[in-house]
Order: sequence, then C-alpha cells, then structure tokens
Amino acid sequence: MIINLRVDHKVASIETMEKTAKDLEVIFHNLKEELDVQEYIEISTCNRVEYYINTDIVSYENDCLKTDNENIIIHYDDIAIIHLFRMASGLESMIIGEDQILGQIKSAKKRSIDENHCGKVLDALFTKAIHVGQVVRQKTNINRGSVSIGSAAVDLAEENIGNLEGKHVLVIGAGKMGKLVAKALAEKNLKAIFVANRTYYRAVRLAEELNGKAILLDELSQCLPTADVIISATGAPHTILNKERIENFIDPSKSSSIIMIDIANPRDIDEDVENTGVKLFNIDDLRGIAYKNKELRENEVKEAEKIIDSEFTLLKNSFKLMEVEDILADIRLSMENIRTREALKATSKLSDIEGSAKIIDNMSRSIVNKIFHDMSSNIKKVAEEENHDVIETLKCIFKEK
Repeated sequence: MIINLRVDHKVASIETMEKTAKDLEVIFHNLKEELDVQEYIEISTCNRVEYYINTDIVSYENDCLKTDNENIIIHYDDIAIIHLFRMASGLESMIIGEDQILGQIKSAKKRSIDENHCGKVLDALFTKAIHVGQVVRQKTNINRGSVSIGSAAVDLAEENIGNLEGKHVLVIGAGKMGKLVAKALAEKNLKAIFVANRTYYRAVRLAEELNGKAILLDELSQCLPTADVIISATGAPHTILNKERIENFIDPSKSSSIIMIDIANPRDIDEDVENTGVKLFNIDDLRGIAYKNKELRENEVKEAEKIIDSEFTLLKNSFKLMEVEDILADIRLSMENIRTREALKATSKLSDIEGSAKIIDNMSRSIVNKIFHDMSSNIKKVAEEENHDVIETLKCIFKEK
C-alpha cells in the first residue's frame, strides 16, 4: 500500500500549514515506530509538507492514520500516485507550471536513498514521477515564461509599489528561493540591491550576478534604513525580523512606503512588523497572482493531464509485473537447483562417454528455459489481469521452505 500524508497551500494558509506540519510529523512518526515502516520519502517546500510511505502491514482503518486535524490529507494507492504525478508536473503548485518542485522531488528521493529508506517500490514510483514531470514540460508549454514563487513575489511588489526601477531592494536568503527572486529582479533596473545570507560566500556569489552587494544576516542594519522592498526567503527555523528590529532601524515616517514580502516557510518576518506601518505580505498573498497564472495555462493543464493519465497506466502495468518478479525469481532458482542436481546424477552414470557432461548440461538448461518461458508468460498475464488469488497461491506454492 502506498500512503500519502500531506498538508499544502490548497487547504491551509501559511500559518495553518506551519501548525499542521507538526501534527503531520507526529502521525508519520507514530506510524513509522508502531509498524516499523522502512520505506518512505519526505517532501518539504514553502507550500507543502508531504510523506510518501510504502507498507503492506497497515490497513485504512489503522488508528495511526486517524486525526482530528481537517487540514491533513491522507490518500492511498492510485489517488496518491496521481497526486505525485500532478505535483511533479507543476499542476499542484501555487504557481502552476513552476519548475522548482521537480528539483525538490529529485532532492527528496536522493535524500531518501542516501538515508536508506527508499525501497524498490518508491524508487520506481518517484523515478516515474520525475519522468512524467519532464515529459509534461517537454510536450506542453506549462512552464512557459516566468513561473516561480520568486517571480510572483516580485510581481506582488510591483502591484503594491509600482515600477521597481530606481528602487533599493533587499533579498534575505541566497538559497534556491532567493536565487529565483534575484532572477526576477535582474531585469528591473534597480538602483541598488543587497543580498543577505547566513553564509557569506553564497551571498557574494548571488550579489555578483546582480551587480549588488553581499552582507551577512547580522549586518541587516546596514541596508534596512534605505530599502524600499524587502523579500525574505531563508530556511531559518525562526523569524529574522520583528517589530523591535524594524523600529530600531527604519524611520517611522518611511515605514508606510516599505514593502516586505515573506516567502519562507516557516516565516522569516514576525506578524507584529505590520504594527510599524510596513506593508507585510506572505505566501498567502500570492494567491491572486497564482490565479491569474492558472487562467493563462488552462489549455496546457488539460494536455498535461492527458500525459499523466497515459503514464499512470504504464506505471500500473509495471507495478503488476513487479509484484510477481520475486515469484519468478524463486521459481527460476528452484528449477535451476533441480536441473543442476539431476544433471550431476546423469553425468556420473555416463562418465565413460566423452563430452557427456556438457551435452547433458546443455540439454537440461534448454529444457528448463523452455518450461520457464511458458510459465513466466502465464504468470505475467495473471499479474496484468490483477488475479490476486492466483498470485497469492503462487507465493504459497513457491515460497522458500
């Protein structure tokens, strides 16, 4: 059984998502510990926290999967797989068609492999999902143009402050999201741009691409007083800016003209900053821009869904065959052991005939190959027809003693 546990932007605000992520983690760890779950992949982004689990020792009614938190989504098998394919294709993102989610899924899979909890089933599933995401982007225009949370944040800034030309902009965070923001800002003919990051060399590298200046997070006081727009996107586990810090470094007479956009999860900027007069926005405020983007891509979404349906059918067929692979391997090994033993008996009786051992070995190998070919074809057909009773019977007949 494949289980998907998640909370995402479709059902929760950024504040609710932060709180729900903790409940979700509890459910996952309870399930993991009680049922000794070995195969799982975790995906965590600014818009979602998800767990994909493969296990055959849990039922839909298991107490570990019960929750009173209505923001937690629990899906199984086909529905869970379709969701993963849609997510990899950018259809489940706030900004439809964004490419970053595909890289995040790849990273989640690699991390799971490195930590030894990605088994055969999830490896096949995520490999297929990544392939689907790539095919959708190759065969449709779903990701045409500027589509990312970073570019949406810059669009939101322009909606509220007007043209950014000649403005001072501060980007906090030089990670993947900070780079997306910087990419969107590169064409805006800014007067000055500062990049702040905990790791200085990363700030320097990104600032150089923008002809800007790099600073450490501890040096924010240098550029806060002159910033017109502040966009924050770090991976910090706690807030970086709060009311007290803003009041210490920003002139109250200027506060109302400053735009702050927090696209981090957990959030970088405390809600009390709004009390200083600054205009504060977060991921939830990107929904309007996301809706406009969705309308522009409706036809591409339909084409993407056709590809997803087709690839889902192919995966289901491969999973059916995967189910009997171990049975076939056991049968083949059993037949080979019998063949070897009987061939040895026969050659011992014919040891006086030159070349008898090779003749008998070749003949017996040929017989086994022919018998196994027909048997293998019939078992694969049973798997494709989803005849689970026959499959279970085969498992009993050919299981190791």
